[in-house]
Amino acid sequence: MKEDEEEQDMHITMEPIGFVHTDLKEVPRHWSVSDVMGKLVVDEKYIKGLKDIKSGQRIVVIFCFHKNQNFTPQFLSQRPSHRKEELGVFSICSPKRPNPIGMSVLEVVRINAGVIDVKGLDMLDGTPILDIKPFIEDKHSCPSYKGQES
Repeated sequence: MKEDEEEQDMHITMEPIGFVHTDLKEVPRHWSVSDVMGKLVVDEKYIKGLKDIKSGQRIVVIFCFHKNQNFTPQFLSQRPSHRKEELGVFSICSPKRPNPIGMSVLEVVRINAGVIDVKGLDMLDGTPILDIKPFIEDKHSCPSYKGQES
């Protein structure tokens, strides 16, 4: 099989590490304008990985737009509600994407075992969480940067 054919046959499978919980039915369209509180409930088998997350820090949450309709080429260009012109899907934060993956930067309010209380939520109740990463502003704020103290 040629490399091009292998790439075309590639399938990626992911399983959630947890789920979002919120009482709200409507949430803001983007984390940068949200004050919504909610919970990230992480599956028990991943709790050890939350060990160094602290209140007050920001985290990047990668999630799946699980209520999305199937993507079609018509969505390659979209007009955001606050704009007059259409923009390319990869230059906007629309949930209508070729792969229904979202990303939000949230503030950690509290963490208790596998439940992270967060502020800035822009996800629906039941949204599957794919990954959680530290928010990195520069190399010095990266926990794995060589210059970090132990």
